[in-house]
Amino acid sequence: MSSLRRGYLYGLAAYGLWGFFPIYFKLLYPSSAVELLAHRVIWSLVFVAILLVAVIRRWGFLRDLLRRPLTLLGAAVAATTIAVNWGTYIYGVNTDRVVETSLGYFINPLFTVLLGVIVLRERLRRWQWVAIGVGVAAVGVLTIDYGRPPFIALILAATFGSYSLIKKRLGLPAAAGLLVETAVLAGPALGYLWWVWSAGEPTLGHGGAAQIMLVLASGPLTAAPLMLFAGAANRISLSALGIMQYITPLMQFSLGVLLFREPMPPSRLAGFCLVWLALIIFTVDGVQHGRRREDQTIAPASAPATTH
Repeated sequence: MSSLRRGYLYGLAAYGLWGFFPIYFKLLYPSSAVELLAHRVIWSLVFVAILLVAVIRRWGFLRDLLRRPLTLLGAAVAATTIAVNWGTYIYGVNTDRVVETSLGYFINPLFTVLLGVIVLRERLRRWQWVAIGVGVAAVGVLTIDYGRPPFIALILAATFGSYSLIKKRLGLPAAAGLLVETAVLAGPALGYLWWVWSAGEPTLGHGGAAQIMLVLASGPLTAAPLMLFAGAANRISLSALGIMQYITPLMQFSLGVLLFREPMPPSRLAGFCLVWLALIIFTVDGVQHGRRREDQTIAPASAPATTH
């Protein structure tokens, strides 16, 4: 199998696993969002530590990381950001707002571009501004439909976009980064679980042995898609990866409407249609811009050589 084909398979597997997460978290009911988040942190840390020891066998990065306090600080900020993202997502799924969580990941690319303008002082092309404008209009329509801003979607987009920006700046490998992030969160997570158990109010186990096994599986289910995503990013183009990222929210939206029977009145559907229109504009512009850059790169290389 070619490296390119393997990259596409890795990408499909990663986004497919993320797309099925609403079903997984629904199965963990009646565990609370905060308790599930704490368990997800702990078992992700255990799984990644075992992975690094038994499979990857790379610990040298920890020694190097301890010599870079700013990187450690950045990892701590990234950990806090992704914890808010995970907690918000679990809360959204367990309160029957799967459709709204999918909205967060639909608008995430637009938020990430806007973040680049605000933080990195990047300049946007005309059609990128059009896409963002349509996306803002979509949020306005959905605010009217819900009777409130879609807070869950906005928090998910803001936290994941910020997390992606921080991770890009840090440049840590997927497994190493996740190990550091979960290690930062492990203390508060263990403290919360100890408090819940001492108060006699744990929800883990109320669903029987099957629920306990599903909670323990949160470690590999968190790490595996990240590993697959890293493998895909190293093998296929960013434009292909950018298009594939819509697989996850499309699956979540479909699950919310078709499987969980969440309401989809015409006004809400209109808001989502505006979001999809914004993403079409954004994606087409990105593909065309990428092709123009490739043509400009190839043209000088194909010009006849001259001598002086």
